[in-house]
Amino acid sequence: MATSTLEQFDAVIGDCRRIYAEKLADYGASWRIMRPRSITDQLYIKAKRIRTLEEGEALVNEGILGEFYAIVNYGVMGLIQLELGFADEADISPEQAVELYDRYVRVIRDLLAAKTHDYGDAWRGMRVNSYTDFILTKLQRVKEIEGNGGKTSVSEGIGSNYMDIINYAVFAIIKLTEEKD
Repeated sequence: MATSTLEQFDAVIGDCRRIYAEKLADYGASWRIMRPRSITDQLYIKAKRIRTLEEGEALVNEGILGEFYAIVNYGVMGLIQLELGFADEADISPEQAVELYDRYVRVIRDLLAAKTHDYGDAWRGMRVNSYTDFILTKLQRVKEIEGNGGKTSVSEGIGSNYMDIINYAVFAIIKLTEEKD
């Protein structure tokens, strides 16, 4: 069993990557059509659903865990879209999409390693619903930045917020899977 934060990150990302690759096999890189704002909204829908499920009973039998996996993958897609811009059709192969995914995951992992150095494993003392709230807060910030044409004065940009969202979702997945064991 993985015990360090980075080992657990790697295990979760392995699961997320598998799902991402399977969906690429089904749909190709159809998400390339989405403008960055649409990806932000898709992330928002997933996070709001998690919050609704945390507060009550689900009518659709899909759990919270799957939504956190989706947040990780849509977050990476968002980073790719910020770099490449949106397209009128799926313009990259599944192999290229996986290569881009892997490149961004390495950057996100490096960020997590740096933050773990500075903060330790403080995230372990948090509750899953706090990650949900932090994700929703980050998404609100992203919407504000998008409304300002992507410009910030002193704050982190959209990409940094997406990376934080991904890491919060990874933390939630770790906590939820530890609770099952």
